[in-house]
Amino acid sequence: MDRLQAMQVFRRIVELGGFGRAADDLGLPRATVSLLIQQLESHLGVQLLQRTTRQVRATLDGEAYYQRCGQLLDELDDLENSVSTQRSQPRGTLRVDMPIAFGCTWIVPNLPAFYRRYPQLQLDLGFHDRQVHLQREGVDCAIRAGTIVDQALVARPIVRLHQVTCASPGYLVRAGTPQRLEALAEHRAIGFAAGNGRFFPFEFEVGGQVRELQLPSELTVNNADAYVTACEAGLGLIQAPRYHVQRQLAEGRLVQVLAEHPVPSWPISVVYPPHRQLSPRVRVFIDWVIELLHGVADVQGELMEKV
Repeated sequence: MDRLQAMQVFRRIVELGGFGRAADDLGLPRATVSLLIQQLESHLGVQLLQRTTRQVRATLDGEAYYQRCGQLLDELDDLENSVSTQRSQPRGTLRVDMPIAFGCTWIVPNLPAFYRRYPQLQLDLGFHDRQVHLQREGVDCAIRAGTIVDQALVARPIVRLHQVTCASPGYLVRAGTPQRLEALAEHRAIGFAAGNGRFFPFEFEVGGQVRELQLPSELTVNNADAYVTACEAGLGLIQAPRYHVQRQLAEGRLVQVLAEHPVPSWPISVVYPPHRQLSPRVRVFIDWVIELLHGVADVQGELMEKV
């Protein structure tokens, strides 16, 4: 048994939730994947995976083994990169997750410059407006919006996005334009699902404090583009990063309201598991993202500010 290969196979099965998906991801025959896991479990003397007709998940022993072997594989990978003669040019695949609208606006259009700098790196990008579980889903690092509460991750703040409260002209004709925060009780908001059954409240800076308001809502979405589109359709008020609605505001399809009550800026951070802290691939990507977004903040300070 090739123990290193068996560990790599086990890790991908846990992360992808199935033998077939792991085999496809690693380019191995499914029979080879099954045999390696059988040999690994026999070698360790414990059952690592619990198999059902619907899914495969790690046992308690498997969870503990997954955490340790994942760290070992990452450290081995990083060791090889660090002693390579190509140290200034890290190689391999880096899996990154990011919010959909933010990634498509700021990261993807600038990737040609990243690849010119690091031609031996391959990026596997995931786009979600939910927070993925980095270790469980095999993600090396993620760009996240909002306050980072997961103490199991290292968070590096980058910028803060300026936000606005806005609505469509049609909505304001029907419902009126709110002039005071108290008037919002008569208005409707479009809800944005934050996950785990939570919804983002409206926030305003009042006297140096942040005031949260929960507005009635007839529609809830979990995607930033759908959030803005629903607002354009006249379904309620939203609070969104200014970059995401600047074109609609300029064209008159959306109108800013309550400008005298600013919305707290929204932090953007890069997060990663502690054992990835010294990875050359993670490090160069984070440095590049910081350089990119700080450059945007220097030129377009109305959209974001450096942290």
